Amino acid sequence: MKPRLLLVEDDPISHAFMLAALEALPARVDSATSISQALRAEESHDLWLIDANLPDGSGARLLAGLRRLHPRTPALAHTADPSADMRRSLLEAGFAAVLVKPLSAADLQSAVHAHLPAHAARIGDWDETAALKALNGSREHVDMLRRLFLDELPGSVDAVEQSFRAGDQEALRAVLHKLRASCGFVGASRLGAAARQLQQAPASLEALMNFRAAADVLVG
Repeated sequence: MKPRLLLVEDDPISHAFMLAALEALPARVDSATSISQALRAEESHDLWLIDANLPDGSGARLLAGLRRLHPRTPALAHTADPSADMRRSLLEAGFAAVLVKPLSAADLQSAVHAHLPAHAARIGDWDETAALKALNGSREHVDMLRRLFLDELPGSVDAVEQSFRAGDQEALRAVLHKLRASCGFVGASRLGAAARQLQQAPASLEALMNFRAAADVLVG
C-alpha cells in the first residue's frame, strides 16, 4: 500500500506544487486548506504536512487537535518564514521538522521519506538517482513519467499474470521486457529487479509472487 499523507496548505500555488510532488512519491494524499477542514478528515494518516499559518489559526493549534485523535502520527511543518524563532516554536509545538518554502520537489520528497514511520516507508522502492540520470536531471519529467507509469502499471501486472497462467512464456517475456524499460526510466528499482527475475524464470511461482509484491507496493 502507498503511504497516506495529509497535506494542509491554503495557498493554491503551493498546494498544487506540493500535491504533485507528494503524489509522485507515490503516495495517497488527502488535502485540506484550513484547521476545520483538516479536523473533519476521518482517515488515519502516516504523516501530516501542515502550514504554519492557516486562515482559521496556527499550524501548531491544528497539530494539537490532530494529536488528540492520533497521538503517534509524525508531522512536518512548512512555512515561508525562515527565522530561528519560527523554527524553534514549531519544533516545540511537536513538529518533527520544519520545511522552509520555497523548496524543491526533491527536498520535499526527501523530508517525507525521512520521517515516514517504518511500516509506511515504501518510497525506498524508487531510485531517485537513477530516474534523474535517465531523464537528464529533470525532476518535472520524472514526476510526469512516474504518474503515467503508475496509471499503466495495473494493466501491465494483469498482462503478466494472464500470460503466466496461460503458460505463454513468449508473451510473458515481452510484457516484462517493456516493463523493465519503463522501470529504468522512472527509477522503479525493486519492481525492475523482480521483473528481471521473472523474465529469467518465467515458470517460477515464487518469482511471480515476488513480482506481484513489488507491484502491489506501488499500485497501492
